[in-house]
Amino acid sequence: MTLLDRLNDLAYNLRWDWHGPTRQLFRELDPVLWEQLGRNPVALLRRLDEDELARREGLEARVEALWQELHDYLAADDTWYHRTAAPMDQPLTAYFSAEFGLTDCLRIYSGGLGVLAGDHLKSASDLGVPLVAMGLLYREGYFQQAVDPTGRQRETFPAVDFQDLPVRLVDRPDGSPLRIAVPFPGRPVMARVWRADVGRIALYLLDTDLPENDDDDRALTSRLYGGGQEMRISQEIVLGMGGYRALREMGVRPRSFHMNEGHSAFLGLDLVRDIMETEELPFADAVEVARRRGVFTTHTPVPAGHDRFPPDLMERYFTAVARSMGLSFHDLLALGRVHPGDASEPFTMTVLAIRLAEQINGVSELHGAVSRDMWKALWPDRPASEAPIGHITNGVHLPSWVHPDVAAACGTDPGELGLDDRRPAPDADTLWRIRGERRHALVRRVRERTGARLDPEALTIAFARRFATYKRATLILADLDRLARLVGDPDRPVQLLFAGKAHPRDEGGKSLIRRIGQVSQDERFRDRLLFLPGYGIDLARELVQGADVWLNNPRRPMEASGTSGMKAAANGVLNVSILDGWWDEAWRAARDREAPIGWAIGPGTDAATPEEADAADLDALFRVLEEEVVPTFFDRDERGVPRGWADRMVASVREVAPVFNTHRMVREYVARYQRAAEPAGASSPG
Repeated sequence: MTLLDRLNDLAYNLRWDWHGPTRQLFRELDPVLWEQLGRNPVALLRRLDEDELARREGLEARVEALWQELHDYLAADDTWYHRTAAPMDQPLTAYFSAEFGLTDCLRIYSGGLGVLAGDHLKSASDLGVPLVAMGLLYREGYFQQAVDPTGRQRETFPAVDFQDLPVRLVDRPDGSPLRIAVPFPGRPVMARVWRADVGRIALYLLDTDLPENDDDDRALTSRLYGGGQEMRISQEIVLGMGGYRALREMGVRPRSFHMNEGHSAFLGLDLVRDIMETEELPFADAVEVARRRGVFTTHTPVPAGHDRFPPDLMERYFTAVARSMGLSFHDLLALGRVHPGDASEPFTMTVLAIRLAEQINGVSELHGAVSRDMWKALWPDRPASEAPIGHITNGVHLPSWVHPDVAAACGTDPGELGLDDRRPAPDADTLWRIRGERRHALVRRVRERTGARLDPEALTIAFARRFATYKRATLILADLDRLARLVGDPDRPVQLLFAGKAHPRDEGGKSLIRRIGQVSQDERFRDRLLFLPGYGIDLARELVQGADVWLNNPRRPMEASGTSGMKAAANGVLNVSILDGWWDEAWRAARDREAPIGWAIGPGTDAATPEEADAADLDALFRVLEEEVVPTFFDRDERGVPRGWADRMVASVREVAPVFNTHRMVREYVARYQRAAEPAGASSPG
């Protein structure tokens, strides 16, 4: 193999995103071009001169060592799954998701749902879980964000050259490109299949931008969450039915299917059809067989966040599908209705997913309870508390998010984080020093991008997440006089950084960004309050590693999980958060320990009205900042260390990281996959 061959092997396996030495190698090949190309090693290698690379002293030996390390990783037979389960000739599960947040240069994600899916694949790889994944390869992806001087969000959708991405086309055994025919009204829509390697995991991505499709069908995989209901149902047909058929065409026969949110639930219909044909079972029996193989994770505690399609739209797209299965259209629609006999009720993807999965879960303990109450009508003979929806609390892939210096302070290599829950907590003084270095690095990066004169010694508070209105990004701006006093103290300086995207059609979310932009122009907040555009994985990584405080103030109980706070906590960044999502259970689990892991905003009870909640939470937020957070940060001992703050940082790393990580989360899902893969009547593992 040539040097370039080995470099391409490293570039086309996305393990480079969480393997620091490989990522650093690519950056050093051309630091300026690396940044210009969005930290994309495939695009980088296409633009570098192979002969010039071959002349670089020491490069070949370094690449050889990293290449060998990657192949040792891929071939390892001593992973957690190898040690705990019998070998399998087919994947244990197929994980379907509309988005995957793996790295910024692969723009097939919009926010937390996608990043969670990406972290799931990364941990499955590290643990050796035999999993395949299915998604869509979007030509334009999710939008790129800019913010103009008035604070208005501007969206652009630049098309990407797939040859510049870490993906490769999947061919048939005879070398011809694999094409999948997806049933649409009056015609098949053709999709080709791409593969991205995520460590040991194969992620297959469907793309309809083919000359044999008409222009509208070619555009189906152009943008993530773009267009109206017709585009949404079309994309979900390609993902669910097309994804299922692609696996069949490739000879991949997963024993179970995991639907990450309801977007992919149409795969269940195709699974039922396939079971009816291959096992010669009637519809009701085939549904039961399919259901036992299904795992469904719901992420959305907001009723409006669940895809619902009107009956006439469903009729246009699924009349032929129903006929091919020997069903009436009414019987097919009943699978997606809370009340099957109500002909006016829309078809809900979450209901379809619930009806075709035996293992159903929310993504935190509180969200599990919210989901049981939300969907209790599906089990009218049971109280809501007994609805068969459990919870598996989300986690984060620690090697992707924890800074190597923090990992070293915990006595481990970053790649080993999460594999051993018994790692020692870091020394308080060491962690305080590292946190100061990371804050300085963050301030430098922000200065380079914006020119803002941030203070590297100021208490730095970050609010970074999707700009949905229920997350209340501007809650702290509701009392500007009080905020001005907080950030304006020259002896105890405080600064706030905001980042996040609002969906292009979410005018409420976009107005929050405008409000932050307006306030940042107020002389009282100049260089003390800043919005950072272009939120993505790399900026999120810088913030969760560099801030001092991670602020989260959603309107309880509307935050399903909130994994960004886990990433921050694992780096020793202290959460100041409403008791919602994951923070509610983390706070309760750690409240009796020696040092708190951060601060709670308010008592964790639900207010009668949104207005009452906002007023109470605003006052509670300011009180905790004024009376506890700021004094604790600036109360220094003779060596300049804020002892109470440092102890909380250590407690945060010690209590949060071993529990709220995707290695633990994936282990819990594996038990569900195994139960879903068992034949009827088999006993489930404990």
